[in-house]
Amino acid sequence: MTVLHKAGTSLDLDRHRLRRFMDEAVAAGEAVVIKEPVDLADVASHLEGNDKAVLFASVGPEGAPLAGNVMGARSRIALAFGCKPEALSQEIMRRLQNKPQIVELTRAEAPVQQIVLTGADADLTKLPVHLQHALDGAPYISSTIDIVRDPATDLMNVGIRRLMLRGRHEAGVDLLAPSDLKVIYEMSARRGEKLPVAFVLGAHPIDHVAAVMRIPIDEVGIMAILRDGPLPLVKCVTNDLMVPADAEMILEGYFDERGHVEPEGPYGEFLGYYGELKSNPVFHLTAITQRSDALFQTSTIGGRTMERTDTSQLNATRAEVTIWRALQTAVREPVDVNILTASGGSLHVRVAIRQRAPGEARNAIAAVFGSVANSKHVWIVDPDIDVRSDGQMDWAMATRFQADRDLVVQSGFRAVPLDPSLQGSRTGAKAGFDCTLPFAQAMAGGPTIPAPPTYAGKRFGSIEAALGDGPKFFQDLMAATGSRDGREIVLKLDELRTAGRAGRDKEGRWIKI
Repeated sequence: MTVLHKAGTSLDLDRHRLRRFMDEAVAAGEAVVIKEPVDLADVASHLEGNDKAVLFASVGPEGAPLAGNVMGARSRIALAFGCKPEALSQEIMRRLQNKPQIVELTRAEAPVQQIVLTGADADLTKLPVHLQHALDGAPYISSTIDIVRDPATDLMNVGIRRLMLRGRHEAGVDLLAPSDLKVIYEMSARRGEKLPVAFVLGAHPIDHVAAVMRIPIDEVGIMAILRDGPLPLVKCVTNDLMVPADAEMILEGYFDERGHVEPEGPYGEFLGYYGELKSNPVFHLTAITQRSDALFQTSTIGGRTMERTDTSQLNATRAEVTIWRALQTAVREPVDVNILTASGGSLHVRVAIRQRAPGEARNAIAAVFGSVANSKHVWIVDPDIDVRSDGQMDWAMATRFQADRDLVVQSGFRAVPLDPSLQGSRTGAKAGFDCTLPFAQAMAGGPTIPAPPTYAGKRFGSIEAALGDGPKFFQDLMAATGSRDGREIVLKLDELRTAGRAGRDKEGRWIKI
């Protein structure tokens, strides 16, 4: 769908649509399509541990379309940004230099308001919401992006929340974890005021990445910045919030003023464990607006395959960008950052840096600790180590790390309450592992690492002539004579050595005597 906005420029309202992205993911081999009908009770089993996104053609008795596990792989988030997985963080940082472009559309122009349901017609239980984990308190809407206005600053706040169905028009929302929305809501509740909110349901992966970014600006603008183009907004039907006009669906409503009063949970959380039953605010639905062919969305959160969940991949994407920016100040030359998604997307961090001065590995550890609150264990390595290779990381730790010299342990940090190792404590310890070579050794070039022979160099008519040119490693002698075997050189060197005409220097090279 294309509209002509006021500036006279055409605007493609399907460019950042979830349904179009799913088509692209299927074409790229990143998603599978299940055409046969699937009961809502079976959706979770199709998604658990799946390395692909899943497009269900027909779920539940209504036969609704549903997309799941959309961002459960770095490769799919990279596909959304039009780059290779290894370039994802750099592409996001490039886009963060943009200025936001906002285009306001009328209700008639906005695809997300093609269908408007209010009153009794706005019914949460008519949406294809499924039970995600065996012990969850109820079916959860797990892919919502929340938008509120902060009355204190008049700035828009954007985040990601889950909604536990409580009935046709009510849902529980988790607002216990530290967040801007928690602060905004609690201030409104203390004033005895309802807080208007809109939930975007069915959004392009770029919008989800924008929603988890922590940048102190009007956060709706981050969506426009990361889209690398204009963001179409439309005013909600039952409140004054502005929402993406090209989304699949919007849930409009408010958090009531009673505070944390209703039970919510338990739920299979992003660290792979169940959270406790909590007291949380209540969301009241006032309207559902949607495209005429809206695609519902569900996210994967917890389970035994954490590295394949939406939340781990989104957390890791955000953390990599945050850490990279912090490292540019702390050590000036970061080389690569990798967050281990099996840790929930932020607890285990690997960083490669190029040290310019002694102590920069420690600075890098401190920068990670300070920039990402959820970071728990941090490994720092030299540029020759691939931080995405388990084998190379193990090798660096085995051969460059000494526990009494290179282990950094600090305590008293804010921690993730869901981490069972805390045993109920509100603060925890962090550990840094300096797996870099000693600075002086690194500056000298470091140890020589074995590699396959290359056979490059000058040609000579004989082994004697080659040795007469200067000391040679065995590969140099093979290159010097054009040998593709080497055993004949062994025999010739044995002859010369026995005759006292060849020997070895202290580096192991063959020399003429």
